[in-house]
Amino acid sequence: MRSIYCFIVIVALVVCSVEGKAWQANYDEAKIPKYTLPDPLVMADGSKVVSPEQWRTKRRAEILDLFKKHVYGAMPSAMSIAHVDRVSFIDNALAGKARLLQESFYFKKDRSGPKIDVCVFLPPKTKKVKAYPAFLILNFFGNRTIHTDENIRMYTGHARLKPGRAGRGGKWPIEDIVGRGYALVTACYNNFDIDHRVQGPKFDDGVHQLYPKYQGRSDNWASIGAWAWGMSRILDYLEKLEFVDAKRVVAMGHSRLGKTALWAGATDQRFALVISNNSGCGGAALARRRIGESVWRINTSFPHWFCAKHKEYNDNENVMPVDQHMLISLIAPRPVYVGSATGDKWADPRGEFLSCVGADAVYKLLNTSGLASHSLPAIEKPLVGTINYHLRKGKHDVTKFDWTQYLDFADRYIK
Repeated sequence: MRSIYCFIVIVALVVCSVEGKAWQANYDEAKIPKYTLPDPLVMADGSKVVSPEQWRTKRRAEILDLFKKHVYGAMPSAMSIAHVDRVSFIDNALAGKARLLQESFYFKKDRSGPKIDVCVFLPPKTKKVKAYPAFLILNFFGNRTIHTDENIRMYTGHARLKPGRAGRGGKWPIEDIVGRGYALVTACYNNFDIDHRVQGPKFDDGVHQLYPKYQGRSDNWASIGAWAWGMSRILDYLEKLEFVDAKRVVAMGHSRLGKTALWAGATDQRFALVISNNSGCGGAALARRRIGESVWRINTSFPHWFCAKHKEYNDNENVMPVDQHMLISLIAPRPVYVGSATGDKWADPRGEFLSCVGADAVYKLLNTSGLASHSLPAIEKPLVGTINYHLRKGKHDVTKFDWTQYLDFADRYIK
């Protein structure tokens, strides 16, 4: 993951030089512009939200619509899965430590258009458990890259995916996950929409082609929206899979896929838990702080991630009607976990924590424990509550420490 992170920084510098704009990331708290966060508990008409019912029936919908219009783009309705093809079911995968189910599903009856290749790792068979809680995590480079097991089918999709088998295996402690009694469900995010990076928006591939009416609009359906929509369609698939309890599924992601997991959790309340790891700008970090990655920077280097209207807030974050604490609020009252790293200043760890602080009032209104403290915790001393947060040592990555906390988090709520 560090190579992807370095590539992002290099791309940002190249794009800035091409545009002729001198730009340097700010990491100085003293240079943060003055800002006021929108109150998630104040309605559009200025009235105060005073009851859980008012939040559920009115304010939540207002905020969700604002994010669709100004940040992630419109979210199309669900599309039924037309076909599911079984590729293999291996009883003794991972040297006997897991079972491996591989299936592909299609949205069109003629099997044209997007094909979604899903890997489901399951604990060894037992008479006591038939349906397992699960972690649903999209991967960056194809299913084959997450483990050395040769039973995992090689990816035949987008040509940019170059890492070989188990090229990202260190990020995926599959034996630990299934050993704890969870299924791990994954598919490559490029199955849903190819991450075109600096090439700019391109909406004639992936699942965008299924909904052409959304293109050309200011709230056009962008890549993070497509990936989040894809997570929901995998959840549709899991609802019909006998081995997984679809009511106990964790939406999890790292970096841009951490942004995706938060948006998936906000738009689809079927996800029981949501985990964002080092998600930064457009994820858990407050945009108004302009620390590290800013709205202008991310929209310039990755113009396909967010809707067209979001570009109106380049260097103009204060006029946005939302900020990321409101995204976390949309997950309430379901438990959420935000993980940060001391060396990942680009993602603004303090800004990620302050989003948790900003969402706390909504969680408390909905009669949950919310966030345990409004003070940034000590390094590797997690705050445990309905809103969970930790700041660990290290860089932009998913580490053993992160995984231990996330598995403990799931144990508390869905085991």
